[in-house]
Amino acid sequence: MTRVRQSCRPLSRIDIDKMTIRDYHVTMERVGIADLKAHLSQHLRRVRSGTALTVVDRGNPVATLVPFTPGAERLVIRPPSDPAPLAQIPLPPPLAGAPDLVDLLLIERQMNR
Repeated sequence: MTRVRQSCRPLSRIDIDKMTIRDYHVTMERVGIADLKAHLSQHLRRVRSGTALTVVDRGNPVATLVPFTPGAERLVIRPPSDPAPLAQIPLPPPLAGAPDLVDLLLIERQMNR
């Protein structure tokens, strides 16, 4: 008689329900804007403890609050690679045969009168 290891047995409906409920509560950390405003300190404590929160507005995700990591790279503002001012950058030549937009606007206004 062969023995089947417990980890190889098929999942029962109860196991799947437990896993689904647990995963929902662990991974689906969502908070509405009104609840976030009303209980900001409580939610910030949860974020400090390592929980990432998704902020939703009427069910649509709008932001994610994640714990701060001091070792993460910060935004570094570097000077531009080409320090030439915008006034010194040459403009492309005008398109050949393109109508004057002001004339077109004036014609359209005259037609609507």
